[in-house]
Amino acid sequence: MLKVAKFGGSSLAGAEQFKKVKAIVEADPARMCVVVSAAGKRYKKDNKITDLLYLTHAHINYGVSYEDIFSMIEERYYGIRDELGLKCDLESEFQKLRGELNQDISVDYLVSRGEYLTAKLMSEYLGYAFLDAADCVVFSYDGQIDYEKTYANIAARAEMAPRFVMPGFYGALPNGRIKVMTRGGSDITGAIVANALDADIYENWTDVSGILMADPKVVENPKPIKYITYQELRELSYMGASVLHEESILPVKEKNIPLNIRNTNRPQDAGTMILETIDEKLVQNKRLITGIAGRRSFTVLTIYKKHISTDTSIIRETLEMLETCKVEVEHITLGVDSFNVVMPTAQVQDRIYDIISDIKRKLKPDRIKMDDNIALIASVGRRMVSVPGSSAKLFGALGAQNINIRMIAQGSEEISIIVGVHNKDFERTIRTLYDGFMNKEGGNEA
Repeated sequence: MLKVAKFGGSSLAGAEQFKKVKAIVEADPARMCVVVSAAGKRYKKDNKITDLLYLTHAHINYGVSYEDIFSMIEERYYGIRDELGLKCDLESEFQKLRGELNQDISVDYLVSRGEYLTAKLMSEYLGYAFLDAADCVVFSYDGQIDYEKTYANIAARAEMAPRFVMPGFYGALPNGRIKVMTRGGSDITGAIVANALDADIYENWTDVSGILMADPKVVENPKPIKYITYQELRELSYMGASVLHEESILPVKEKNIPLNIRNTNRPQDAGTMILETIDEKLVQNKRLITGIAGRRSFTVLTIYKKHISTDTSIIRETLEMLETCKVEVEHITLGVDSFNVVMPTAQVQDRIYDIISDIKRKLKPDRIKMDDNIALIASVGRRMVSVPGSSAKLFGALGAQNINIRMIAQGSEEISIIVGVHNKDFERTIRTLYDGFMNKEGGNEA
């Protein structure tokens, strides 16, 4: 059994969090490979190390003193090292970095030092080898990760040092220059390591006990999701749920490696297990809905033209016009004599009437209707496709609360039903759906 464990910034914010990480790693000998983010916030008004490093670079560019900011970074790392009784030569690391703090310093290189130094400390603390991401993660000059070379590099180095700590978030270009990923890049690094080593499980440790059925800002104490498929996760993420970025899932999804979201502060919690397919025998509660997510502020154009279902050229031409205007189309629903196009209001609010005029002039529809202030809410569940009456339960719950449904769409895989409601009904709709299904179905597992 091999587990790759990635720890986020909140799990590494200070010496006490380092102790929790060590206890977690030592509790399971299978946790042989550890990927770390830069030290995060210790408390609400604290600063993430990555933010301080970006701020340092901005001060350098504007010719403003960065001394106070950089000293904060040094003090954070010295504090962790000294409290844990480590011997890591941070003085030499910071002396070298200070010598490079000028307007020629690469922002990617400077910002990557957060992960680099955190991994240095953690490798000593665990007694694991330090594996620099710059020696393994390969970027091509177009900024894309060369996965084939990266996987080979990691696999080769793991043979020499089976237990290692590796910083996330960065790699190197062919010329050796440091290149960072997007924010959340440490999640991507962890998934890459899991893929390269054919891990049995990829654990992503953070400050929440897995993925919740709904946004806790909307629903009070929503139930955690114990099992979820990659497809369900993608649907929830697309609809605005704060879950893992798609790029951080693909490397493990490719090999069907289970991804386990865990809480560093509550390691006793099982968290959420993400799988390609789920053996329903493992799931005690056969809940219809896995999760609920949504987004506000969409504009819906309804375009009417007789027999549109047999001549769809007007749909194609409308989409081409919107593409030319660089407008993202979220959803399309087709009727006999009309179709809906759903777009983010922020992208069209200053030019929606110009777009409507162009459609009228070029495509000659019978009529166009516009609705804005629309929220989209998705109820996602892998069981909906096989359970008769799923839609009736959903619409019945909303009807009982007098919530006016403005539009309905269902994904082609039939694992999600999306309803459009007024923005003002957004939170009430989510709570109604959650309460309706939870009260009828109960249980703690999805």
